Amino acid sequence: MMAPVHRIETAEACPVQGRVKLDPVKILWTGGMIVFGIGLAPFYTNLTAVGLGLTLTYLTLLLGHSVGMHRMMIHRSFKTVPWLRYCLLYIGTLVGIGGPSAVIEIHDTRDWAQRAPNCHPYFSHEKGYWRDISWQLFYRFKFNHPPRIKIEPEISKDRFLAHLDRFWRLHQIIFGILLYLLGGLAFVLWGVFLRVALSTIGHWTVTYICHNPGPGRWDVKHAGVQASNLKLQGWLGGLLTHGECWHNNHHAFPESAQIGLEAGEFDPAWHIISALEKTGLAFDVSKPRHDIDDLTERAPLPNA
Repeated sequence: MMAPVHRIETAEACPVQGRVKLDPVKILWTGGMIVFGIGLAPFYTNLTAVGLGLTLTYLTLLLGHSVGMHRMMIHRSFKTVPWLRYCLLYIGTLVGIGGPSAVIEIHDTRDWAQRAPNCHPYFSHEKGYWRDISWQLFYRFKFNHPPRIKIEPEISKDRFLAHLDRFWRLHQIIFGILLYLLGGLAFVLWGVFLRVALSTIGHWTVTYICHNPGPGRWDVKHAGVQASNLKLQGWLGGLLTHGECWHNNHHAFPESAQIGLEAGEFDPAWHIISALEKTGLAFDVSKPRHDIDDLTERAPLPNA
């Protein structure tokens, strides 16, 4: 089993004190994708472009974000060969949330705040969906006493990943040029603008749902925010969210490459990692630890 990841230095840091501020860069980037995507959709839409956009949205989130950025890079729950590692992280960058280091900072800051006894509603997702989604898409949180993020040298010193960190938005343009050559403006609209908009909104929507009360077996001791599993049970929830919807399991066992742990918890990302392990392309694959002293087991739901 891999060692836990510790990137947050929290001396004097406070997850409660601070304010939510409009972020002009987020407004231009995310807002631009949404406004141009919706505004141009009536003029540049065909069934092929829609199919392309939805397929790219699903695959970039599955392979790039869930398998690559989240389980491999952030939680280091498995390792892979260099060429595949770079491919997965490049695809994850195309999702449109940020480069590798930015995604680590967003995730680890939020995770640190949620595991504290109390945190600001920006991180706890308790203010209602429309307030929360607007905060995540167009605002940033300015700490009074911020934590310090220390990203490991294998990521921060890697020249290719540093390039992605610096030029991740530029790669949407490069990808857009390729799509234009393949199918014109309709492919660009659905393959870049609406794909990034759907990916970003979808990511934060699932995050909101899974950090509000719902099904789940475990509570993390002393954590102010307890995750839940998506109420849309069974294979459909797992399919739509790449297995990330079993978030109660993930908070309990963040080291595990497998998030869908119980019967019926379909986890497509885990099936990909498992297949890669069988071919030798994934190794040091981590599963849930046996020591669970930091967890308490919830009483089963009445209809469970």
